[in-house]
Amino acid sequence: MVAGLAPVIEPGFFSNGPVQLALTVGGVVAVVSGLVGTFTVVRGQSFAGHSLADIGTAGGSAAFLLGVSPLYGFFAMNLLAAGAMELIGLRRPRGRDLATGVVLGAALGLAALFLYLDTTSTSTTGATINVLFGSIFTLSTSLVPVVAVFGGVAVGLVLLLYRPLLLSSLSADLAAARAVRVRLVGAGYLVALAFAVSLSAIAIGAILSTALLIGPAATALRLTRRPGLAMAAAAGLGVLATWLGVLLAYDSFYWQPSSQGWPVSFFVVALVVVLFLAAQAFVAMRERRV
Repeated sequence: MVAGLAPVIEPGFFSNGPVQLALTVGGVVAVVSGLVGTFTVVRGQSFAGHSLADIGTAGGSAAFLLGVSPLYGFFAMNLLAAGAMELIGLRRPRGRDLATGVVLGAALGLAALFLYLDTTSTSTTGATINVLFGSIFTLSTSLVPVVAVFGGVAVGLVLLLYRPLLLSSLSADLAAARAVRVRLVGAGYLVALAFAVSLSAIAIGAILSTALLIGPAATALRLTRRPGLAMAAAAGLGVLATWLGVLLAYDSFYWQPSSQGWPVSFFVVALVVVLFLAAQAFVAMRERRV
């Protein structure tokens, strides 16, 4: 116990194995989501990110049926969906949204089937909750290297494509005029997005993962228009929300006599919203002073 923190941090927090794992995985996920999410907001592809999160439910639920980690299912389905969206999508935002909607509809049908099979199978108890809302306290330590590799690939892609990705995000026509291979860059970004959404899904669940992808990035871009600084701020805000969410979820086990804690995903999403509203208020105050 850290002196002076007893009212905030309950006993055993720092020595608890699942908590240490949750902080490690959650920190990696938050950094990746913040970096990739910044470009998601700048490119106006929040709908694509949200759709990949929903599409991932099909992969995650299928993974439960196969007896493997949902992370592999999330990523496999998201990668296939990202490829399909890029193949049938157009450069214009309207074309991208139409392509995303088509793929989303098909994947949700599969997700409904797989989740039904999961809930009727005695060997996959709790699959629906884990897929939809996450369960970061129950992750296996064997996933840590996989999370590190997936996160490293996603961050590496963003850094490798940084300049052409930024230019094509701001103006696809200008990027094409400067000989940037816009479709190739866009495909690389979608791969990074698939990694980010898949990682976020194992932390706070498939249907809530967009909050960690979009929220910190949108908050950072409200505070600064410098892309590099916004990426760093989004990663930091994501880590803050995730780690505080883990702490509050752990503390919540001591709030009720029944010792039934509240889900991490709720706290993370709530903190993301609070941070965004605080940034909005700060920016409004700053603009009134000018």
